Amino acid sequence: MTAAAVFGALPRSLALRGAAGTAVLLAAILTGVVVGETPLPLRTVAAVLANHLWGAGYPVDPIDAGIIWAYRLPRTLVAAACGAGLALSGVVLQALVRNALADPYLLGVSAGAGTGAVAVTIMGLGGGLLGISAGAFGGAGLAFLLVAALARAAGGGSAQLVLAGIAGSQLFNALTSFFIAKSANAEQARGIMFWLLGNLSGVRWPDVALAMPAAAAGFLVCLWFARAMDAFSFGSSSAASLGVPVRRVQAVLIGTVTLMTATMVSLVGSIGFVGLVIPHAMRFLVGPRHARLVPAAALAGAVFLIAADIASRMLIPGQVVPIGVVTALVGAPGFALILMRNRGRA
Repeated sequence: MTAAAVFGALPRSLALRGAAGTAVLLAAILTGVVVGETPLPLRTVAAVLANHLWGAGYPVDPIDAGIIWAYRLPRTLVAAACGAGLALSGVVLQALVRNALADPYLLGVSAGAGTGAVAVTIMGLGGGLLGISAGAFGGAGLAFLLVAALARAAGGGSAQLVLAGIAGSQLFNALTSFFIAKSANAEQARGIMFWLLGNLSGVRWPDVALAMPAAAAGFLVCLWFARAMDAFSFGSSSAASLGVPVRRVQAVLIGTVTLMTATMVSLVGSIGFVGLVIPHAMRFLVGPRHARLVPAAALAGAVFLIAADIASRMLIPGQVVPIGVVTALVGAPGFALILMRNRGRA
């Protein structure tokens, strides 16, 4: 095969993979809209979408139209964005710290974001000038800085980082509980605790306008630095010897992870195991190269959280289970299988 044939086939292959991934994502989104406590025909969903997007004027029951457009579609889109963002965060952290256990939940970033969001909403931090997302971003950044400093003081190793992340998570979870106990009434406390377990029930279109750009921007940044993350897999010294501006790339990627995690936590609460299990599963399917791993993890994370959201609405009739409970029920056994599969590799 000639060089021209090879380079001519590459974009076609990328286009086919991109089209297949887009089709899978659209099918998952449609499933999330159709399936629920009240199943709705695909024909009705198509009519509602046509009416809102193109003014088609198809006759649709107003209740069905409200369920689809005002409830299920934004909820499903935010679930997709959150799943993609959390999976990408796990990919980035695992590459930067060279630790298979790294993810926003384990390293305290999610806990810090939750503390920041609660401090703004319950404690009134910022005097009304800060939004929930800003509070979550500040808490996530502070948590990561604290964990990194503690890990460096303890020796800077990979194991120390995980232990520091566990300590940081416990600290920020304790602060969150303290803020709730000090300033929240019983109804607020009940709502916040349910939200912290992961809750998409209150998601509406303004949340879509926040979650989708954050996930898209994070995806583009991760894809842009895919080769740099390949280099970080061999250590920061090796990355520097390959011409990677280590500190600048680390700052950009950590800032991106913090932004994505803070945005998602401020919208739906803390959701564990997505950033831990999805990168491992996709690395097994597509390999360790980040040019393939980044889009695969984003797609798998989006589809996984849509499926988890459907399960959270269907497991108990008439009641919504926190989505974090569903991801833990699936993610914990999945991660155990990954650990057993890799027990002979160190």
